[in-house]
Amino acid sequence: MTLIAKNISKSFDYPEKFTVFSNISLEVKQGESVAICGRSGSGKTTLLHILGTLEKPDTGDLIIDGQVATPQNASFLRQHYIGFVFQSYNLLEDFTALENVLMPARIARMKYDKEKGLHLLEQVGLSHRAHFPVKLLSGGERQRIAIARALCNDPNLILADEPSGNLDSANAEAIGALLLSLTKEKDKSLILVTHDEQLASLCDRIYKLGS
Repeated sequence: MTLIAKNISKSFDYPEKFTVFSNISLEVKQGESVAICGRSGSGKTTLLHILGTLEKPDTGDLIIDGQVATPQNASFLRQHYIGFVFQSYNLLEDFTALENVLMPARIARMKYDKEKGLHLLEQVGLSHRAHFPVKLLSGGERQRIAIARALCNDPNLILADEPSGNLDSANAEAIGALLLSLTKEKDKSLILVTHDEQLASLCDRIYKLGS
C-alpha cells in the first residue's frame, strides 16, 4: 500500500482569507514511517486530516492504494485503509476499553472479534483493563487504547496526531516507542505529526512543513 499526495494546497476564508500551505507532495510506502514536523500554525494537523480524507484539499490529488480519494469514496478509504490516533484520544468515555477498541469494526459493519480486541489490548499492555470504562483510566492508558483501536480493522496506514502531546515525559516516550514498534512489527505505514524531536528521529523520514 502506497499513499501519494500530489500538489496539495489548502486555504481558509474565515476570519480572513489565508493560505495554510501550497503544492505539498508526499509519498509514503508500505511499512515506512514518516514524521511531519513544523512550527505551530504551519498546518501539520490540517495536512494529516487531508491525508486521512477527513478534509478535502483545495487543489491536488490524494491517492491511496492506487485509488484517487474523492468525496464519494472517502468513507470507504477511511474504514478499510486508515487507522487514526488522536492527541485527545477521542474515545467513548462510558464504553469499556474493549468496546472502544472494537468500535471501528462496528462502524464499518465488519465482523468484530472480541478475541482479536483482547489480543490488541494485550499488545498494548492493557488486557487487565478490558472491561473498565475508559473514563476511569489514566491518560497514558487511554492513548494505548487509542492505538489498539487504530489497529482494529487491520489498516495499512496509521495516522497519529501528536500521540504523546497530552502525556508526561515518561508516558510520552513509552507511547511513542509503542506506536513505532507495533506499526513496524505489523508492517504498517505510519504518518505522525509531532513536536517531539526525539520521537520524530525514530521515524524513517522527517518532513518539515513550513520550513
